[in-house]
Amino acid sequence: MPEKLGKVTGLGGVFVKSNNTKSLVAWYREKLGFPFDGYGSSFLFRENEEPNKLGYNVWGPFKHDTTYFEPSQKDFMINLRVEGLESLLARLKAEGVEQIGEVEKHDYGHFAWIIDPEGTKIELWEQIGEPPIVDNKAL
Repeated sequence: MPEKLGKVTGLGGVFVKSNNTKSLVAWYREKLGFPFDGYGSSFLFRENEEPNKLGYNVWGPFKHDTTYFEPSQKDFMINLRVEGLESLLARLKAEGVEQIGEVEKHDYGHFAWIIDPEGTKIELWEQIGEPPIVDNKAL
């Protein structure tokens, strides 16, 4: 697929609903060694085509009553890393994929959302800037 059309470059993260986020974070931190930055766990890596550039993946718990995953009724949401978010959205629209909400632009990335054929909300994320500093002791 030509890069000018936008593309998915990998998994950006997994987000799950939780009945007790503090307890779940503690379990993942204690049993699996997940770092926690106050929002989720960020895992650093080097970009394949630009080894000097750092990227990151995120695991994050949300309160069980969050509306962030809507309109999906699932207890999880996946986040995909992308390059060329606007181009990708234009191509997906032309192919009949509906965008949910508006593109959000933050200093750490640009975000958009779609729903797959089975109702799973997919967050599309184009990383901007460097990864956050991860504090393994924060809770």
